[in-house]
Amino acid sequence: MHALIDIFGIMEFKQSKDLIKELLTEKAVLKQDVYDNSVKVFQLVKKVLSEFESEYKGMMGKVDKRIKISYSDTSEFQAEIMVAGDKLVFVMHTNVFTFDRDHTMWKTSYVQQTPENAYCGMISMYNFLADSFKYNRLNDIGYLIGRLFVNRENHFFVEGKRQLGFLYNDFGHAVIDEPTLRSIIYSAILYSLGFDLFTPSYEDVKQVSVEEIRAANLNESITTGKRLGFRFQADSDALDI
Repeated sequence: MHALIDIFGIMEFKQSKDLIKELLTEKAVLKQDVYDNSVKVFQLVKKVLSEFESEYKGMMGKVDKRIKISYSDTSEFQAEIMVAGDKLVFVMHTNVFTFDRDHTMWKTSYVQQTPENAYCGMISMYNFLADSFKYNRLNDIGYLIGRLFVNRENHFFVEGKRQLGFLYNDFGHAVIDEPTLRSIIYSAILYSLGFDLFTPSYEDVKQVSVEEIRAANLNESITTGKRLGFRFQADSDALDI
């Protein structure tokens, strides 16, 4: 009896060992391929942002020297572009994602026929006020305006606001390249420039302490965001601009 248990134990161990090897060979390699593609795309993001700075910095300098255009390669997985009063922050997540079964990508034949195509890297695009960084207003908030997803075959789609949400959603056919990435980034900048700052709610700022006034740090104590106190939802684009 003990010998039989030992045999089953050995078989189960071998099956587990083989399964681990299979998963490492298939899924881990797949995720590494997606990650490598994401890194390459993010390098292109940095290139496009740098070229935007070079082109518009000189152009706007001739129009009005007060308008600042500035690119910053913040880290390996983060880059920023300041365009006048706006700062766009691009962040590449280091992990690889797939999607829940309710996501629209699972309705495409591209993913249904090859589920491995659903694994994607993610690059998020955030819009902040440039002054939030300039004056170190740590309470200020930014908004996620778009997420770029790229898979192992360099197919991509974008979830986002306005044109970002409907121009770039042909996951089964669209392949990312530099001109397309430039179009996505320019769309994000256009959206941010048209996404105006609303005054904070009166109820949020009607009280102020003596300490805040004397320390001259009232601006730092008030949370500022473009739509603070107003609805801001993915399905409410009519309120965005």
